[in-house]
Amino acid sequence: MTSLALPVPAVAGSLESYISTVNRFPILTQERETELARRFRRDEDLGAARELVVSHLRVVVAIARGYLGYGLPHADLIQEGNIGLMKAVKRFDPERGVRLVSFAVHWIRAEIHEFILRNWRIVKIATTKAQRKLFFNLRSLKQNLGTLGAAEVEAVAKKLGVKAEEVVEMETRLGGRDIALEPMGDGEDESFAPIAYLRAEDAEPGRLLEQEETARLHANGLQHALEVLDPRSRRIIEARWLNENKEATLHDLAAEFGVSAERIRQIEAKAMARMKNVITAAA
Repeated sequence: MTSLALPVPAVAGSLESYISTVNRFPILTQERETELARRFRRDEDLGAARELVVSHLRVVVAIARGYLGYGLPHADLIQEGNIGLMKAVKRFDPERGVRLVSFAVHWIRAEIHEFILRNWRIVKIATTKAQRKLFFNLRSLKQNLGTLGAAEVEAVAKKLGVKAEEVVEMETRLGGRDIALEPMGDGEDESFAPIAYLRAEDAEPGRLLEQEETARLHANGLQHALEVLDPRSRRIIEARWLNENKEATLHDLAAEFGVSAERIRQIEAKAMARMKNVITAAA
């Protein structure tokens, strides 16, 4: 058995035309709604599911209109709400005796909330479930109260079941605004843009390449200087200065070569002087 052919309208294009179209879809009786829901659950009848969706698109439009104060396009809010509606239809159980509209409201609002939190600010302002609840409730309360004083913060915290510090922090986030990293117009002073004082000079590509080249030259120069030393002198220099694990002491090397610590110091000093001359000449 197939359902009445009801094409699902697209939100893209004229929003007024879309709203006019969805408002013309008939509202289902409880008997028809139960029949369609049972067909979808029992037979995976996509035609039945489509009819359930399109008959409730007007509900999504109405709910999305309540979130226009967040500065996001109405069409985008509707689109996200439609996703929530489709999720609700998929999970709806007609045997519970609840109308689809009552069940779908939660899913529609949940998708719209997620969309707002993803797009209202470049930086996320609410990441936990508690913060999300505080975000929407506090914003609604602030529309009537304006900037909150100490007493109002305490009252809101008590009403929402959160700490006063969390209310203050969320109010600060709500009051913030996104700032462009670079000047947006030709007449703006670049020195006052965040890009002027947030960038790390040491992390600039040119500076990094210069540092890498300098390090490479130093490594090559050191390797060349070590190569001009005799085996004993090279061993002493490497053990004293180039051992990453543990630098050898004069006495350690004296015991190794069977000479005095003073002799090791003299060999080290002579080798260091020779290496300096080689590196300086190469530079």
